[in-house]
Amino acid sequence: MTPQTDLKNYTLEGLVRFVEGLGQPAFRGRQIMSWLYRPGITEFDQMTDIAKKFREILKEKTFISNFTDPILERSQDGCIKFGFHLEDGSIVESVLIPEEDRNTLCLSSQVGCAMNCSFCLTGTMGFARNLTPAEMVNQVCAVRDFLLAEPAENLIGPREVTNLVFMGMGEPLNNLDNLLTALSILTEPKGLDFTKRKVTVSTCGIAPKLKKLGENSTVNLAISLHAVDDATRDLLMPVNTRYPLDVLLEACRTYPMPKRRRIMFEYILLKGINDSDEQAYELARKLHKIPCKINLLPYNESPLLPYRSPTPERVLAFQKILLDKHFSVFIRTSRGSDISAACGQLAGKNQPGKSS
Repeated sequence: MTPQTDLKNYTLEGLVRFVEGLGQPAFRGRQIMSWLYRPGITEFDQMTDIAKKFREILKEKTFISNFTDPILERSQDGCIKFGFHLEDGSIVESVLIPEEDRNTLCLSSQVGCAMNCSFCLTGTMGFARNLTPAEMVNQVCAVRDFLLAEPAENLIGPREVTNLVFMGMGEPLNNLDNLLTALSILTEPKGLDFTKRKVTVSTCGIAPKLKKLGENSTVNLAISLHAVDDATRDLLMPVNTRYPLDVLLEACRTYPMPKRRRIMFEYILLKGINDSDEQAYELARKLHKIPCKINLLPYNESPLLPYRSPTPERVLAFQKILLDKHFSVFIRTSRGSDISAACGQLAGKNQPGKSS
């Protein structure tokens, strides 16, 4: 028996090609796309402007995937961590970060992560597999549906997901083809219709793949930098031994992006390791002439890892040096740490075979 096809793995163009392969006109693919991502659409019989005969063919050959009954953990600061069950028994996590005027959803692109960054709990999981485009997109659909059903008194932000960041489990550029398909669906007006300026992809620095990302999508780019010299970055981020700082930053200088757009550099501050005045000055030198903003993130401490966060005074001193060099610099305090939902804390503790 031929396996059924998950229609949520297709871009609009892919859906058009798929229905044409079934002997249908191209507009049927556009019709299907306009239905797939509406809230509450789970069955083909709900697609009332599609001929009943073709709906029967779709039922036979395809299906519409969804995430249901997520594991929920609520933080004292309002963040919510979602654990989604995948068909193979794995669990992938997403984090909703609500604010008064927005809801940011932190998405995962892989089950686990192969990057093994020494300060990140997700790296302790190891790598299991890539997520499909449908598994990435369904994180958004499930959280959207959660917000629509949530009682008004429980809401901090609006009743919709407004911003997306691929900063959860996994390295997005190591799943680039599936990521690009998901980005197309997320930003397609007949799909989930997010503006590209509200979607960010974060990478630890897979330099050769940056160009392909920039050529195929104009979403925002964030680079996890975290060090200003190769020796330190080699220890923190093993990817640096393959793509050293100079190689990565040259890829950033030549990154194809729209005018007036800037790369976001993420810099986790680790006490006594990468937080000195000298390192701040070197960071300014390294990023000179790269259109960018800088996010400083005081480290989210974990008893399982040896790193510590600098004092608030040290963080402010580091920021001031960069501000004096005319960079846009923001200090980001990660939220959700009490439920292990903050940056670097997603570790899939509910994975099969792992203890909670």
